[in-house]
Amino acid sequence: MFERCKWLNEPGEWALKSGRLWVKTDPETDFWRETYYDFIHDSGHSFGIRTKGDFSAQIHVRGDFASLYDQAGLLIRVDERNLAKAGVELTDGALMMSSVITLDQSDWALGSPIATADGFWLRATVERGALRIQFSIDGMTWPMLRLAPFPKAASYFVGAACCSPKRGGLTVEFSEFLLMPPQQKDLHDLT
Repeated sequence: MFERCKWLNEPGEWALKSGRLWVKTDPETDFWRETYYDFIHDSGHSFGIRTKGDFSAQIHVRGDFASLYDQAGLLIRVDERNLAKAGVELTDGALMMSSVITLDQSDWALGSPIATADGFWLRATVERGALRIQFSIDGMTWPMLRLAPFPKAASYFVGAACCSPKRGGLTVEFSEFLLMPPQQKDLHDLT
């Protein structure tokens, strides 16, 4: 799937080889609008593709998260004022499941700590004006991280995303990127 992707804010250092995307973040990158900090950042890196309407997307992420707010996962974007990012973020000394939904202003929700050297999987489904975010440690069990309203659109930009608001040099490896029709599963279906 990566061979069909394009950059939103291409980083200075990246490589694509054997179906794996390697990214080294530029300094002070992020996707955030106004809330609490009163600034707008639209500088995070995302390597993605335009959908034709609703979808499910899935990706595997592994990184060297070391500084406050280092983050990586998926970006789902209508435009700079309507987007979501989900994955992991280093905060308060722990690597936490994290999601941000921006509808003119950004919110931020943290989930469980996730400590694994092998990385994790993330899945996002946009369907009928709703965004469902799931994660997995083993690639088989997919608990829900978040369910939220999300703008209906004719297409979305979706792809691998990473940011390092407090530094540059976060290294992330993305693999197993899939884009498919929306998975129509019960909210409590963990597969």
